[in-house]
Amino acid sequence: MPVRNIARQPVVAGMHALPYSKDIGMTERHSGALAILGALTDAGLTVNEVEGITRYVWQPTTEMEMARVLGVPNLKWFGAQDYGGGAGPPTVALACAAIELGLIDCAVVWRSRNRSSGGRPWAGQMLAEGQDQFERPFGIVRPADGIALLVRVWMREWGWTREDFGRVAITVREHANRNPAAMMYDRALDMQSYLSSRMIAEPLCLFDNCLETDGALAIVLVAAERARDLDVEPVYVTGYALGSGPELYAMTNYYGDSLTTSPNAFVAPELWRNTGLKPADIDVCQIYDAYTPQVPLYFQEFGFCGDGEGAAFLAEAPPYNTSGGGLSEAYVHGFNLIVEGARQIRGTSTDQVAGARHCVVTGGNVVPTGALVLSKEPW
Repeated sequence: MPVRNIARQPVVAGMHALPYSKDIGMTERHSGALAILGALTDAGLTVNEVEGITRYVWQPTTEMEMARVLGVPNLKWFGAQDYGGGAGPPTVALACAAIELGLIDCAVVWRSRNRSSGGRPWAGQMLAEGQDQFERPFGIVRPADGIALLVRVWMREWGWTREDFGRVAITVREHANRNPAAMMYDRALDMQSYLSSRMIAEPLCLFDNCLETDGALAIVLVAAERARDLDVEPVYVTGYALGSGPELYAMTNYYGDSLTTSPNAFVAPELWRNTGLKPADIDVCQIYDAYTPQVPLYFQEFGFCGDGEGAAFLAEAPPYNTSGGGLSEAYVHGFNLIVEGARQIRGTSTDQVAGARHCVVTGGNVVPTGALVLSKEPW
């Protein structure tokens, strides 16, 4: 584990989420600003104390635009991370690095997205370039089309079944049924309903795919020495890691040496090295779940179980995606997983894990990605 300055450890001091909907009724800039203001209020801070802003590249409002909207007097750190669903933990890591280096004391990170009312990004021509020219003519147009091919490989290689994926969908739906903010709060799901639902991209059915949601969320990060002056329950960022693996192109990893590993296989060892933790130390997980098969693959690649054992391990896995995740709470490129991870450590989740000390949060595992650990205690 790297030598670190305890006073400079990043702390999540505030968080906020607007209600999820099919049509939020405002621009992403507007909702993002409201989310940031809500997170600052939660932390007991004002825009005058914000020194850094980081965002997803797939966020049409830039850091400077948001600073002007909010009235931030001066940004000393700003930047963005690419690759959609992979960008959540890396975007947080970008802000954390500046805090650890002593460049800033306070940063905000946000994600606002009108995915439901604003349309699907791959429907246009802007993505029909690069490797897409070799995939779209064969019907690989949507993200679901691309991952469906990989899922078939995983099923053949390890004997995974649709029932295994159904157990993931049902588990996260049960969490959502206890979360009044979740889009699927009042909609139960059982195995019969799962198996009889329509196919989206075989073998992925309706309930294997994430929701389409409008939403906006933000967190406020401060240095630990600044957090001591705030009336908040601190959530410590124990560590983070990023990774891509070889020959990775956007949302597919068809071009490397293995179809049974993802970029998370490269993130995981770095995360454990950077945090000094191991899988047995983790009490709760927030796993990027644009698709159900990503969950058992996570448990394998992060070392909770052996290669090919991810589906069987679900029966004994630590609690995961306790707000409903992307499958049943909302889909905002995984930022709700970060907020839920912080709530678990604060002890304020709607499906709280008793005594939660460490929570892993991951980004999407079929793109360049990252992961982080949020903890109850400092380094």
